[in-house]
Formats: sequence, C-alpha cells, structure tokens
Amino acid sequence: MAANSVTDSNAATTQGHNFPPVRACIFDMDGLLIDSEDAYTKVTNIILNENGRPDLPWSIKAQLQGRPGPSAGKIFRAWAQLPITEEAFLERQRELQRDMFKHCKPLPGVVDMLNSLAAAHTDADRKKIRLALATSSHGRNYDIKTAHMKEMFTVFPEKQKIVGDDERIPKGRGKPLPDIYLLALQTINEQIRSEGASERDILPGECLVFEDSVPGAESGRRAGMRVVWVPHPGLLDVYKDRVEEVLAGRTGEHDENDSTHHGSEPLPGSPGKVGELNDGWGERLNSLEDFDYRKYGIVVRAGETSGRSGQDSKPDQGGHEDNLTPVPVFEKPPASKLS
Repeated sequence: MAANSVTDSNAATTQGHNFPPVRACIFDMDGLLIDSEDAYTKVTNIILNENGRPDLPWSIKAQLQGRPGPSAGKIFRAWAQLPITEEAFLERQRELQRDMFKHCKPLPGVVDMLNSLAAAHTDADRKKIRLALATSSHGRNYDIKTAHMKEMFTVFPEKQKIVGDDERIPKGRGKPLPDIYLLALQTINEQIRSEGASERDILPGECLVFEDSVPGAESGRRAGMRVVWVPHPGLLDVYKDRVEEVLAGRTGEHDENDSTHHGSEPLPGSPGKVGELNDGWGERLNSLEDFDYRKYGIVVRAGETSGRSGQDSKPDQGGHEDNLTPVPVFEKPPASKLS
C-alpha cells in the first residue's frame, strides 16, 4: 500500500487533510535537539576571521546545514576561497570543535518532548510511539556532543541511532536524499518484528520527521514521511518567503547530476519524490515547545507535557493502565554541566 493511501478511522486532521496517526517519530540532532549548529558557526567564523575572511552568512550556511561533510565542504570551499589547504582547514576545525562541542546543550522543549514521547502511545491502537535518531553528524562528533547528555539520548534504541558515517547508509547518499530516513524506518520495523508482537510494519506515511535544515526537510519528504520543520531564526529569515517550498521539499537541494552519490546502491525508495505545495505533509514550528501531539494522533500521559502541547494531552480512558514498556523519565541536565 502506498504511504499516502493509508487510511484509519482515527486519522489525525492536519490543515484540512486526513492522515493516519503517527506511529514513529524520527529526529535530526544538530540544531534540532541540541544547539550544536551555533557551535559549528562559531568554529567556522573563527577560521574565516583568522584568514581575513568575513563571517559565514546565513545564505551560505543554509546550504550546509544537514548535509554530509563532503557535500557541505564542497559548497563551503567554493564560497570561502580560504588561502589555506583543505587539510589545514580540517585540522583547525577539528581542534576547535573538540572543545566547543563539549558545551552543547538541549534546545528549548527537547527534554520535555522526549520524555513525553518515550511514554506516549497512538490514539488508534494504543501502541507505543517508536523513536529513532537520524543525524548527518559522524560518530566521533556525535560522541563528543552527547557525552554529557547520554541519558537524554537513551530514548533512542542503539540500533535506531543512525549517524552520518553509519556503514548502512549507501556511500554519498546523505541528506537531502532520503536514505538515512528510510534506514531509520527499516531499523524500527526490524525491531517490531524481533519483538514477535502482532504489530504490523510502520509505513513511511505513518512517520513524522523532525528537522531544522532545508536539505533535511527534503530528505524526509523524499522518504514519503511527514515533516515538522523547526528552523533557526537566521535560516527562517533566508527562507521566509519560501516556507511552503521547504515543507514540500521543493527548494532544489538535490542535484541528480551531483557525482558524490553516484556509484552506490540506494536503499529501496530512494531518491523518492518531493511533495506538492500546501499538501499538508509539512508544518513549521518556532520551537519544539509548540508541538501539538493530538494533531498527529499521539496520546501522552497526563502531566507529561507542559505548555500548549500539554493542554492537548488526556489521561488514559477506560480505567486501565497503559500497556507500555516503562521508560525512566530523565531530568533536564543541570546548567552547571552544560557550561
């Protein structure tokens, strides 16, 4: 059955469209869960200034966000025209990142949201919401950024933590191609089957991708998934007149003639297709604090959320306990550990 043909009597309504309830939430990391995008900007600007170049403008940074290192590096070098070798730039970059990444911290709403989703279930059949991480950040940088936030990332099962240099991603097929999100869904369905439950496989149209970057939003749409776009204010300023194009994945981030992804076997479903303008498959939020669980057919336990989204939650109906695997609720990391 095609992803966009899934129907359910408990379909969630979004922007006048009916969709199946969300059964899986897949998250990007940099700039979405943690403030590492600001760290990337600071590191880049230090190197630029050391070499007599101006700060990185958002018009260029917007093209780098969410992309794998080689693709982003190609775009950056063409703009920066640094008077040093690529090797010298990368060495200085690694040196600065090793220190700056240690101070990354969760963005607003993230801790509450992950806590809520870890204990949430679908409105339709009371199955737990499946979670996965899909980041272009390589494993080494992922470890540095998250070392002091490990507990926060325990909501993602190890096999559902997909990093940019994961060998399961076909070479050169990072975002905006959909392979990383297709792989994340594949690992979720493998987990469902391994549990031997009666739960059927999750379809792409039952997945919700959370992204902050433009290439990442296209990646999610090409995977046949719904997308929540939470851009940095600087990025939104660049795309303020093209929001619907971003939500549809129609900003032209994927270049079929780009040789970096040629010669590798794509995952089934790649390169996928972009959406249509105003098709209801995407939503922009200013912050994850504004996420409306009910809109997506997700039920969270009473008291698990705060703010507007918490007002949409409701306690279990029917006088029986949730049949969910208990998940420890973690606390927000103390500020002293993040500075």
